[in-house]
Parts: sequence; C-alpha cells; structure tokens
Amino acid sequence: MSREALDRYALRSHRRAAEAQANGAFEREIIPVTVGERRVSADETIRPETTLEALAGLAPAFAHPREAARFPEIRWSITAGNSSQITDGASLVLLASESRARALGLCPRARFVAFDVVGDDPLLMLTAPIPATRRVLAKAGLKLEDIDHIEVNEAFASVPLAWAKALGLEEDAARIEGAARLNPLGGAIALGHPLGGTGARLITTLLHALERNGGRYGLVTMCEAGGMANATVIERL
Repeated sequence: MSREALDRYALRSHRRAAEAQANGAFEREIIPVTVGERRVSADETIRPETTLEALAGLAPAFAHPREAARFPEIRWSITAGNSSQITDGASLVLLASESRARALGLCPRARFVAFDVVGDDPLLMLTAPIPATRRVLAKAGLKLEDIDHIEVNEAFASVPLAWAKALGLEEDAARIEGAARLNPLGGAIALGHPLGGTGARLITTLLHALERNGGRYGLVTMCEAGGMANATVIERL
C-alpha cells in the first residue's frame, strides 16, 4: 500500500470521528471523568484540522538501517499520523446469560452470534483479522453483505485497508470514502487505542451505532500481538 493511501485513510478517520463527535454520536457511550479540576467528557485526540499535506510531512516511525537491509522490499510508510494514538481510556461491557438477564430483570440490547480467534503470520502480525473475519462469518452463517456496521481496529491504517482488499472491498479501499459500513465513525487513528480497553470500546461504539441506525448485525475484529486476531458478530435485539 502506498504512503498516500495510508495517509488518506488516516485523514478519513479524523474527519469521520470529528463529524460523529459534533453530531453527538459518542455522547451516550461516554461516562464523564473528573481529573483534578477538569471534567473530561469527550475524546481529545480527534484532529479535524489535519490535512493530507501535514500527514505526508511526518517521518516513518519504524525505519531502521538494519531492518531495511533485512527487508529491502518494505517502503516504510507507517508514521505517527497513520497509526493508532496511544491514549488513556477504559471501557466496560456487561455480559450475562439469557437466563441470568431475565432473573435480574435486565433488558438485553444485543446477543453474541459468533466469535473466533486465530493466529496468523507472527512476522507480518497485522493480517489475522482477515481469516478471523472469514471464520466468524462462516460460524454465524452470514455473508459480509449481511453486516450493517463493521469495526476493524485501526491499529495502523494498513490493517483496515488490507482487510477491505482481502474481503472484496478493494474498490472501496481505493476510494475509501465510499466504504460506508467500515469504521463509519472513525477509529483508533483518531480516537486512540487504550490497550486492554479497545475491544470493549469497539463493541460499545458498534452497539450504539446499530441502535441509532436500526441495523441488525455488527462485526468487530482487531489484531493482537504475535499475529493473533479475534472477531465477533453481534445482533441487535
């Protein structure tokens, strides 16, 4: 993937997140936190003012002469701008069996349809969301076109772009503004990637979006260290 494609996707993430925040899309899923004398009630890492030119001016993050000699085919296009932001954050999801939810008088908002976790190439490390998605859709008996909202964690811009290409959304990957179902509210490039909290945050954002838009099925997938990835399909109730 070209550096321009990665930067263009990063710009898309910030713009979509900024639009969603301005429209109040995140308000129901955020619990304000008081830090000292300051009340934090919104994500602070969205940069609606960023430009493609500004992103293009950032230096590659991982370029190193030793690694360049080992991998001469790599163009070293990953930068701080087209990577997820390191942020503080926490997220909570309440899980219960159907019988326990009924006993407690709770009203379920969604159900788990299928879940899968896979290991892929530990060197490439960012490709496992692709087989994880294929397997979880097979388990659920669904096709990608059945999914109303898709969250592919933006650990790096290359992750959702590679996922889109492999899953048959290559045209949308090249013309990413057209991929309406894929990370429609932005992602970790704009919102941040608090390790240990991101998975619950993705599910939370997904569920609220399904409720707002009347969607039925949602998919979350994210890569993990060592070439792992998980994928989950939920159904709004």
